[in-house]
Amino acid sequence: MAVRKASVRELHLKTSDIVKRVANGETFIIEKKGTPVAEIRPIPVQRPTRRLPDREAFIRSLTFRALDSGAILEQDRS
Repeated sequence: MAVRKASVRELHLKTSDIVKRVANGETFIIEKKGTPVAEIRPIPVQRPTRRLPDREAFIRSLTFRALDSGAILEQDRS
């Protein structure tokens, strides 16, 4: 898309409209007294971050059995 120009006054009066247009891919050069002072452009689309597995669900899925520490020591000693 073409780069659009807007004055500081236009940016002040039409901020919402300019932001919507930028969100749709347009770029704006903001001018103060005819001199470019800023550029407003869309942020590059970022890849979604990879979600980590649900730790609590994983722990719940594990099977635990009650262990008798005395029996374990007895087996270890024999």
